[in-house]
Amino acid sequence: MKTIFPKKELHVPKWFILDATGKTLGRLSTEASKLLRGKEISHFTPGVDLGNFVVIINANKIVVSGNKETEKLYYRNSQTPGNLKIETFKDLKNRIPTRILERAIWGMLPKGVLGRQYYRRLYVYANNDILYAKNKEQETNSEAISKNWIEVNI
Repeated sequence: MKTIFPKKELHVPKWFILDATGKTLGRLSTEASKLLRGKEISHFTPGVDLGNFVVIINANKIVVSGNKETEKLYYRNSQTPGNLKIETFKDLKNRIPTRILERAIWGMLPKGVLGRQYYRRLYVYANNDILYAKNKEQETNSEAISKNWIEVNI
């Protein structure tokens, strides 16, 4: 028997739309990272880029359980002395809601060249407008789905 090894050139990536309305941060992030890596394919190979495109809409409606809204902290630093900034989940959600999902998904992807390629295929939007739909108009989630777009209900 021969082992079948998938080729990157033969893979046609799909587009998935995930709606974050009322979804838990961690559960949505794991589903998005699996879709980005292409783990739903039966011939998944860790060293070959068989990933898909993932569009997440309504990132400002993501939820967390317990007291994480006020106790979960996000750090950023510009590497100058004394410039460490600390923000709570609630403050970051009000300021830049897309960054919460981007950082959660980035932490679940492999680090290296392949992980950066996967991350470039992630698009997160705070509201439900898809800016690059086929007919150059801003369409809602239900109108933007065509034969190339797959809506995933988690």
